[in-house]
Formats: sequence, structure tokens, C-alpha cells
Amino acid sequence: MIALILSVLVGVGLLAALYFLARRGHPPVEGSAQKLVEARQTLDMVQFGLLPTDLVHRIFATQDLEYVKRAAPPETQRAFLRERKRIAIAWVGRLRSAFVRLMRLHRTQARVYPHLSLQKEIVLALNFVALLGICRVLQVVFLLRGPYAAPRMLGTATAAAARVCVISEESLAFLKAEPFEPLNDSAHGSAAV
Repeated sequence: MIALILSVLVGVGLLAALYFLARRGHPPVEGSAQKLVEARQTLDMVQFGLLPTDLVHRIFATQDLEYVKRAAPPETQRAFLRERKRIAIAWVGRLRSAFVRLMRLHRTQARVYPHLSLQKEIVLALNFVALLGICRVLQVVFLLRGPYAAPRMLGTATAAAARVCVISEESLAFLKAEPFEPLNDSAHGSAAV
């Protein structure tokens, strides 16, 4: 009889330990929808606010530099380069911080939502790491050599950012509501009275 009671107590203790270990490993579900909406807003901000081709081209346009070198006195040239350097560093910094925020949101929500594919999340994580590294290197290069020093690396960064946006878009696709088709009474065979 004592062996039976002891076995039951050990079983209950193990179940309680398993329950508490399982509960401890998951993030709280409250606010998860809000975090996904934040991820969607961050992604939209990156796609439409920081990565449009015309904006990137305008910030790093060599035609402006050539014109200023040709037409402006040396102090204006230096002021132009200082300002472009400041803008380029700020742009890369905003891009990097937006992707850090997006990465954190993905990381915390990947465990909660079964809609997110493990393979896509791994590819996304690798792309995040590569993009964040490229952004950091670009910041250092722009700081030391100016905004026109690494055009190929800038192209690599924008291509990596576009890849991350596409994968994030696919991961968050379930947040987009499907449009409803309008109901047509004649299609359902209802007769007018």
C-alpha cells in the first residue's frame, strides 16, 4: 500500500514538474496579435519608406557629387559631402534598426504561430544576420570614407534587404485579409416575390 501511495505521489510530482517546465518556455500569448501587427507595420515602413529604388538612388547619386565638384567652391563641396555622409549613415542606421525590430518580432512570434514555416524562418534568420552585418560594415565605411565609397556593398545591402522583405512578407501573409466576394441574390436562385 505504501509503495502505491509513493508511486502516485512521484507521478503527480513529475506531472506537476512537466507542466511548469512546459509553461515556462513559451512567451505569453496576450499581445501576440499586436506584435504581429507591429511586424507588418515595420515591414511596410521598410518596403515603402526606406527601400524604394528612387530614394536609395537619390541618396547615393553620383551625379550630384559630380555637379557639386564641377560647379561649387571647395567649402561647399566639403559641406555637401558632410551632409551626404550624415544622410547615408542615418539611412543605414534606420534600415538596420528596422530590421533589428523586425527580427525580434519574428523571433518572439515564431514559437506561437504555427503558420510560420521552420525552413523559411531559418533562411530568414540567416538573411537577417547577413543584412545586419552588411549594414554595420556600411556604417563604418560611410563614416571613414564617405557615402560614395562602397556602391557594390550598398547594392548587396539593398538586395539582402529586399530578400528579407520578401521572406517576411511570406511569413506574415496570413495577416492579410482575403477580400470578400459580394453576395449576388440571383446566383443563389432566390426568386422575387
